[in-house]
Amino acid sequence: MLIGCPMPRRRGCIAMRWRRPARWRSCSGCLTVIWPRRGYIARGGQILDASIVPVPRNHNTRDENATIKKGEVSEDWADKSAKRVQKDVDARWTKKHGKSHYGYKNHINVDRTHKLVRRYHVTDAAVHDSQAVDHLLMQGNIGSGVWADAAYRSEKMEAKLRALKLKSHIHRKGNRGKPLTDQAKGSNRTKSTVRVRVEHIFGALANDMGGTLVRTIGLVRAKAKIGMKNLAYNMRRLGQPGRINPHPA
Repeated sequence: MLIGCPMPRRRGCIAMRWRRPARWRSCSGCLTVIWPRRGYIARGGQILDASIVPVPRNHNTRDENATIKKGEVSEDWADKSAKRVQKDVDARWTKKHGKSHYGYKNHINVDRTHKLVRRYHVTDAAVHDSQAVDHLLMQGNIGSGVWADAAYRSEKMEAKLRALKLKSHIHRKGNRGKPLTDQAKGSNRTKSTVRVRVEHIFGALANDMGGTLVRTIGLVRAKAKIGMKNLAYNMRRLGQPGRINPHPA
């Protein structure tokens, strides 16, 4: 049972239906209320990043994959309900570092100070990291800084942060024929000392909490599964500051 969870016990977090991801987020919000009560203010700055969440690969033909990308269902599956329910039509392929990956993406907003997942958004793996920013950014923070890797860098992104009165600490990236200067490289290294904290979270999700593979079918179930894992990480993280600093200022 979640500490401070406002939901009735008869319909607690473990018994929640797959199609109610908003409730997973509401439970995660409970933890953000508990932290300040214990003296830990999780609003010291925002770190944005995304991680690929693999799912079992479907062995489809090229025609079937083309049909899925159009948002349609293959004619061969129409009269084969048992086969249809085993096909994930929401997951997508993407490439990272020259390798192909199939599944979804876990986009997260992490507190700079305490490494608490404050907000998350789940998409298919083909969605670019920067396209989920509107679902992640938060206002009302003590720190106005926003850290992210070079994938988030764009003129539109910088303008958006200025409009929200947030300070950009997003890595700069070089262009063809215009590499980064030594000053820009040094600036990126300085930003990395903060941004690297989000990698600790992805490492914990992958190594300490049963791996990243999700064995569900469809985006709705993937959202609930990934959201529950983010929530479990926050619950686990909740006890760590108390052991390190039991009497915060």
